[in-house]
Amino acid sequence: MDVLRAIVQIVYIGICAAIVFIVLKQEGKSTGLSGALTGASDSYWSKNKGRSAEGMLERVTKILATLFIVLSVILNLNW
Repeated sequence: MDVLRAIVQIVYIGICAAIVFIVLKQEGKSTGLSGALTGASDSYWSKNKGRSAEGMLERVTKILATLFIVLSVILNLNW
């Protein structure tokens, strides 16, 4: 059991590092409140963002965050 716990901890640390790296690679949301007040409409870029590199980074962030939460719960169980 100790070997399995060590492997899970190594994977957990790798996921933590990957989340930090991917979040830092993402662009900030520039419109924010000003876009809401001026009534900025959806552009071609915002509609097709899922197919872009930025959309991929968002998807990977969501997947890694889910794995982070699941592994956090698993590691906090009394093995």
